Amino acid sequence: MSARPAEKLAIAVAQINSTVGDIAGNVEKAKRARAAAAAQGADLVVFPELFIAGYPPEDLVLKPAFQIACRSAVETLARETASAGPALLLGTPWLDSGKLYNAVALLDGGAVTALRYKVDLPNYGVFDEKRVFVPGPMPGPVNFRGVRLGVPICEDIWGTEIVECLAETGAELLVVPNGSPYWRQKGDVRLNIAVARVTEQGLPTVYVNQVGGQDELVFDGVSFGLHADCSLAFQLAAFQETIVTTHWVRRNATWRCENGPVVASVEADRADYTACMLGLRDYVNKNGFPGVVLGLSGGIDSALCAVMAVDALGAERVRCIMLPYKFTSQESLDDAAACAKTLGVRYETLPIASAVEGFETALTPVFSGTPRDVTEENLQARARGTILMAISNKFNLMVVTTGNKSEMSVGYATLYGDMNGGFNPIKDLYKTEVFRLARLRNGWKPEGAKGPDGSVIPENIITRPPTAELRENQKDEDSLPAYAVLDPILERLVEREEPISAIVDAGFDRDTVMRVERMINIAEYKRRQAAPGVKVTLKNFGRDRRYPITNRFRDPGTPMPAPDVSLITGKPAKSEAFDF
Repeated sequence: MSARPAEKLAIAVAQINSTVGDIAGNVEKAKRARAAAAAQGADLVVFPELFIAGYPPEDLVLKPAFQIACRSAVETLARETASAGPALLLGTPWLDSGKLYNAVALLDGGAVTALRYKVDLPNYGVFDEKRVFVPGPMPGPVNFRGVRLGVPICEDIWGTEIVECLAETGAELLVVPNGSPYWRQKGDVRLNIAVARVTEQGLPTVYVNQVGGQDELVFDGVSFGLHADCSLAFQLAAFQETIVTTHWVRRNATWRCENGPVVASVEADRADYTACMLGLRDYVNKNGFPGVVLGLSGGIDSALCAVMAVDALGAERVRCIMLPYKFTSQESLDDAAACAKTLGVRYETLPIASAVEGFETALTPVFSGTPRDVTEENLQARARGTILMAISNKFNLMVVTTGNKSEMSVGYATLYGDMNGGFNPIKDLYKTEVFRLARLRNGWKPEGAKGPDGSVIPENIITRPPTAELRENQKDEDSLPAYAVLDPILERLVEREEPISAIVDAGFDRDTVMRVERMINIAEYKRRQAAPGVKVTLKNFGRDRRYPITNRFRDPGTPMPAPDVSLITGKPAKSEAFDF
């Protein structure tokens, strides 16, 4: 006689911040999550993708010792489930017959009772899972205490076939572990994908996402559930760890969530700011730094980075250094001091004249008879970089790099100078966005921020024209187009990969666009040596964009003729048959 189907199921969503490689720490988090879920009456605790390893593990997952350690950890947790309490659905690497899979293990009754392998391995943008994993076979549902659960893993729901297979083989409810990183509008994309799958197959869905920072990536959580009619069953907080038990009841041959919590999402600039703050916090904490140091110049970039650092870590862990030279204005000195006082950070002034002049003296034998130029300007930036790195060495403080995406795009930065450092929270923010987020933070503080309330960046820093102050009366726009013009061009060239001709057709000056494109190309070698930083846009400089340094291709700036396919095939061209 077959067992009667279950009528109720309590699923705990463990939206948790794991750490790549910290297997023991991740195991302890899993144990604490199980205890918390047990207190909430959960039957099952669902963790994000590859939770035991941390996500993404990159090539670390290819180390045999790491694979063995992950499996041992899963078996340890399986034994824990012999005691009363919920089962665990846990993401882990899994070696099976010499093949390494991105897997989910069901742990119940003291054993690993089921394994499912990810089928659709993403290999675009920030993802390169085909490098390290083998795709699994098409899955069937997992039978859990009288409920047939479909367990597609992350990318498995971005196409139709895998969910269709689960529906056809009897799944009643989808439980989807994810490691889906944040970038703008990503939440809408995820929800639309899930709605499409529910619409096609009529299967209620529990979507569990990771939260926290891992190098350039930030995972925003926002785990959610959908009923079979696509109505929202629950939604959890953005950028926050939480363990919430959702209660599902079988009604009219489908499952519905009773009184699921719905937390409003964090949108637009607020989400970008929170992502930058969380990414910096986790990079510093997960790498064991006691605090950070940064050069506070009186400009907007360093001011915003200082605020983010205090919000992320607390004022007691942030040290700011003003490094003035003869071109540093009293206005900059006053603004930097005012910002530091508002934030409550340790603040010191270390003049760099002796260092710069020492470099110039040392170089006199080889520079004699040559005119002064940008070389001498860069000596100032490199003197500052050397001093900040010395403070980093002496006190084990990580240097926060403060260059924005506009500067990184066109190479308006000094290698081994202002580019020095360990991590850059604003690396993926254009200059105009830096200004916007500074104004935002002066009127709003994100959840979990450790900085002061109210206005934290002096108004004069926001309103004065940007300047590097490397020569008398210098302004950024002496060397660059106005940021209001530059940034839209950069967004089209970098993120959308638009041809120059299309950008010109959109109303931008051809000479300006071609000049900007040239600057992007010749700055590749600088970006390759830049510190990592938080990704918030569709395409960042780093994991997303891997251009060769040695590269002679240049967009001619005119519409390109269609390829003559007949030269390739020997037959008349049929453009619809080829995708160039």
